[in-house]
Amino acid sequence: MRIDLIKRPEASKVMSYASPLLAVGLTLITGLIIFAAIGVPPLKGLYIYFIEPLTSEWSLEKLAIKAAPLVMIAAGLSVAYRANVWNIGAEGQLTIGAIFGSAIPILWGSWQSPWTTVTMLVLGAIGGGLWALIPALLKVKTGANEILTSLMLVYVAQFGLDWLVRGPWRDPHGYNFPKSVTFEDWQMLPTFSGTDVHFGVVLALLAAVALWVLMSFTLKGFEVRVLGTAPRAGSFAGFSTSRMVIFTFLVSGSLAGLAGICEIMGPVSELQPVISPGYGFTAIIVAFLGRLNPIGVVIAGLALGVSYLGGEEAHTAFGISDKAARVFQGLLLFYILACDTLILYRPQITFTKSAAKGATS
Repeated sequence: MRIDLIKRPEASKVMSYASPLLAVGLTLITGLIIFAAIGVPPLKGLYIYFIEPLTSEWSLEKLAIKAAPLVMIAAGLSVAYRANVWNIGAEGQLTIGAIFGSAIPILWGSWQSPWTTVTMLVLGAIGGGLWALIPALLKVKTGANEILTSLMLVYVAQFGLDWLVRGPWRDPHGYNFPKSVTFEDWQMLPTFSGTDVHFGVVLALLAAVALWVLMSFTLKGFEVRVLGTAPRAGSFAGFSTSRMVIFTFLVSGSLAGLAGICEIMGPVSELQPVISPGYGFTAIIVAFLGRLNPIGVVIAGLALGVSYLGGEEAHTAFGISDKAARVFQGLLLFYILACDTLILYRPQITFTKSAAKGATS
């Protein structure tokens, strides 16, 4: 027996929009099975994981903070993926952005003014963009696979961060802990009165709206869509694939770097060996769950933000590892890709001759 995937004449528009909901539903069903298998009451487990994080004002504030970097990174990745450019290294670009922006309070800690905040944000975006430019140029100049190069650079960035906070950038008054000096005053993002919600949430929403306008109403957005779906037609129209690779890597890398420095200037407040619970990788799921639409990414980012908070709640309530969030995120990505594949292709089962003879005998 052999299973082949036959391309459908036309993809269903209804299923294209329904597939994220179907993927979420299948993830919840699988979650019920997982909770039952490990001895946790399934319905209570799902409530703790997906509903309880939405039941208090404090948790909603935390949700906005968790979702902000996901939305910011995924909005940039959605543009790259629409152009058929596969930036998988946003986690590394986030890390480099955090390092670049943190240079100001670490090396010039006495500088305190509104321009300190602005400079740190700009340096974060520049750092992420420059780091993303490496796999872009390797792709354009040598044909190297951008998936592999961008992914491998994640580990280079993380090891570089670890070396800095354990070495030259370690706080001399930090009792030998691997961390930088703690940021203060204008080295931190302003927060909304009476809450922990910082200005990075606003920047994430602005980034999503700006990219939606870019993709919907500008020639560059049209160029992205054409080269992503019909590169041959794009070349006849004079659109350059090489320039598009560089453009989309710069956009997605800069937003990842901006998300990294916003995370440092927000809830983290200092450089540490680990500054992200995997936002750069989770943002890939957010981009696809949002149908590669910057506005859809906002909703998807909130949904994935719940998974982080739910993982923490489940860890407290049931003693489940806080890494359980990764399981649900992985399941969600699997079901999204599976549903999208079945939208474009239909499975066809073919029985080989030997199998057919065995069946008749």
